[in-house]
Amino acid sequence: MSRTYEVDATDIGYACPGGVPLLARIYRPRGDGPFPAVVEVHGGAWVMNDRLANAAIDQPLAASGVVVMAVDFRMPPQARYPDPVADINLAVRWLKAHAGEYRVRPDAIGGLGTSSGAHQLLLSTLKPADRRYAAHALPGGHDASLAFLLLCWPISDPLARYRMVKAKGNQRLVEAHDAYWPDEAAMAEGNPQGILERKEVGKLPPALLLQGTSDDNVTPDMADRFVDSWRVAGGRIALEKFPGEPHSFIPREPDSTASRTALKAMAAFIREQPM
Repeated sequence: MSRTYEVDATDIGYACPGGVPLLARIYRPRGDGPFPAVVEVHGGAWVMNDRLANAAIDQPLAASGVVVMAVDFRMPPQARYPDPVADINLAVRWLKAHAGEYRVRPDAIGGLGTSSGAHQLLLSTLKPADRRYAAHALPGGHDASLAFLLLCWPISDPLARYRMVKAKGNQRLVEAHDAYWPDEAAMAEGNPQGILERKEVGKLPPALLLQGTSDDNVTPDMADRFVDSWRVAGGRIALEKFPGEPHSFIPREPDSTASRTALKAMAAFIREQPM
């Protein structure tokens, strides 16, 4: 039976790129550890929300015995692709460098991303040494590779999503894409689905992808295509579908049966990883 921990939550500053202070909220289970950890990257169509957006996910995971670092990163109009990915890449390396302070092991740190946050986390994970993504210097020699990934309703193919929302006349999401991305060529390049198909990856970490079947923010086949490509590339990934659930269903309704089931699956997946 899994244990429930008391949790302490504190805000820390982890970077100041371009003079913009970046904060992270760190949720720490009380105990001796060592604990697994995740760097959590929020969604919001690349242009909104902050480190508190996924508290309904972060707090329960921490209570299950996981250190969670929920990060802020630059967004439009302050910065656009690829600079926010560099902030996320730095956050992963920062937590590795400070692992001892939080009773975690650097090699037991994973990532958790929702929606556009999952997209950006994937880019940093698939190409951790990319010069643009690893642009921020940090002493210690750690890279941004991750031990595992939790992907919640990810925008794994931003170009396909852009074309879908344009066809549907969803002006809010079209404007969000245009604010973050320089052009469609960048959407094709900074595209996790395309990176897998182009075989531009090395060893892939184990992953769990959660997807609602009534999610109108992604193309109907996005999750399935991504999972198929991940497996073809040699990675291990589990896909959990939630019938009738919309985009961001856990933060929207954290006490629903689907959300509780999803949170249990996430905690169980983390517990399965080597420590």
